[in-house]
Amino acid sequence: MNVSLLIFPVLVPLLFWGAYHYYHDRHRPEPVGNLLTCIALGVAASFLSKYLYVALEIVDLRFDALELAATNLTGLFFYAVLGIGLIEEFAKMLPFLVVVLRFRAFDEPLDGIVYGSFIALGYALVENVHYIDFLTRNEAIARGFAGPLVHIVFASVWAYHIGAAHLQGRGVFRAALVWLAAAALLHGVYDFVVLGLSGPALMIAALFIVTIWLWRLNLMRQLADAD
Repeated sequence: MNVSLLIFPVLVPLLFWGAYHYYHDRHRPEPVGNLLTCIALGVAASFLSKYLYVALEIVDLRFDALELAATNLTGLFFYAVLGIGLIEEFAKMLPFLVVVLRFRAFDEPLDGIVYGSFIALGYALVENVHYIDFLTRNEAIARGFAGPLVHIVFASVWAYHIGAAHLQGRGVFRAALVWLAAAALLHGVYDFVVLGLSGPALMIAALFIVTIWLWRLNLMRQLADAD
């Protein structure tokens, strides 16, 4: 493998998005060790999702999304939400629930977004390595920056709300179920548009991500100002 194809589409986006979140949490930054742990948890989550996809195949519920896009858009929609969206968001959420909520430094709502985002970075890291062999250099670099962004915005949906429930002493399990469903739906709708539609519809997908990002950005500013 070309070393530059490992550095630019994989490591540079990881450092860029990691530095971005560390800067936005600069007033009360999380321990670097915790952030690195979250990246490792994201890597583990990517392998968990792989095994969950294998489980779908065992029970004959694993489908080729591109084939569905060409032959069955309704089927693609349900597979994108209940297969892709649910599996990938659950895989990222599980280590957040089991490990991250136990961090002593987890003491403010903004931390949920930060830690969830670093899990998403680890998850996207494995995805970007996987896709290198199937993309041109420019495509790999574009995906290197866009892939983590997509995973970050969807992870932020459940990470913020679960973190807030945890800090407020409310039911974390209920929050996890509700916001996993919301994130899986959002993730699935995005994948449905990208995989099943074309042309101007791709602009809709981009606007979809930008809208969630703006919500997230505004929320992070409010939470930072509240400290």
